[in-house]
Amino acid sequence: MSRSWTVATRRRIETGLPYEKMLPDTQPTFVRSLVYLFGVGTLASLVLLVVSGLVLALFGPDWWHLSSTGAFVNSIHFFLVQLFFFFMALHFFAQFVMATWRRGRGMTWAMGAFSFFASILAAFTGYVSQTNFEAQWIAVSAKDGFNAMGIGGLFNPMNASQMVALHVAVVPVAVAILVAWHVVLVRRKGVCPPIEEGEEMRP
Repeated sequence: MSRSWTVATRRRIETGLPYEKMLPDTQPTFVRSLVYLFGVGTLASLVLLVVSGLVLALFGPDWWHLSSTGAFVNSIHFFLVQLFFFFMALHFFAQFVMATWRRGRGMTWAMGAFSFFASILAAFTGYVSQTNFEAQWIAVSAKDGFNAMGIGGLFNPMNASQMVALHVAVVPVAVAILVAWHVVLVRRKGVCPPIEEGEEMRP
């Protein structure tokens, strides 16, 4: 057995993440159901959301407020958020109804749920990062709520720099990592099949 850490790491990856599972060329017939497209729609909208967000971050607030092109990209980013949450909510509900935590897929389910809640934080920091009157109203209202919870000193929605930093550099990275982890677990365990008659709902 090799003592090289690179060889050991490669073997561990090959064992835990075999390429035939990560990039399969066939899928079970039940995957043709439209229910399984909700996850694909979530991933597609997330990718487009990240791309449009990077463009907005690159050119800055003046561009999306004063330029017609910037306003257009900002609108695309905004509506992609709605599309992302629409597909994610459908995906979350469908997987809950189908009990997809079965057959050792509890961690897969948990990563999906964590992705959902992290996305809510991303949406909130995005709303208060718009630098308009609506964002100011949301920030002031949220600040009162956070003060009531006793965390206003740590998480200040009225601090525009903090909100922009969280929205651009911190929360999206967390969402991307959680979603990537979720997808890898789906590939490792395979797509959860429909519930069979008499099957127990235990993880």
